[in-house]
Amino acid sequence: MYEKLFEEKKTDVNWLKSAAGKLNSKDCDTPLFFKMVQQLHTIEPSAKSAFYLGRLAEKDGNGSKAMEYYNQAAELETKPKDKARVYYSIAENMRKKGSLSSARSYYNKALAENPSLGVAYLRIAKMYGDSSNSCGSTAFEKRAINWKAAEMAEKAARVDGSIASNARAAASSYRARAPQKSDIFSSGMAGKTITFNCWVGGSVRVPNL
Repeated sequence: MYEKLFEEKKTDVNWLKSAAGKLNSKDCDTPLFFKMVQQLHTIEPSAKSAFYLGRLAEKDGNGSKAMEYYNQAAELETKPKDKARVYYSIAENMRKKGSLSSARSYYNKALAENPSLGVAYLRIAKMYGDSSNSCGSTAFEKRAINWKAAEMAEKAARVDGSIASNARAAASSYRARAPQKSDIFSSGMAGKTITFNCWVGGSVRVPNL
């Protein structure tokens, strides 16, 4: 039905919005849906059309084009919370692909637009915690990354009351994985600074006993 009407209605913004919306609600990512959204984006670029195109490009395996559209979506978005949502979606895509440094950068962009988006801090905390094996040359240093993960989880609890309890539990879990007093004592690392040369970067100061 839409195939036949497309050529006739392709300059009608309202028809394109309605038809694309219906196809999208059915998760109908057909070539026709892509054509509709592309046409809509050409006539009346919006954050929504850019985001759809990003999602479709990504599904098609074109990561660089997807990023181009996602960034357009963020630029076209006018409300800070909506912009944060776009940045958060980009970050999630980066994280799932294993581009952890880029993911953190976009989580931070989301937080700049919406400082109470605690889930972004929690995601960063998880990425830090999951990177322990590649951050550090000794077992002590590898476990020390969990202090940084705990810091991020604590930030999540501070800024977002709706996830505070989960975030505090996550922080406790990371601290339990970090070196304990006996480890600090036996390693002679008390009060020293550990610098991370992996993607996480930065440093932590080992607690004094």
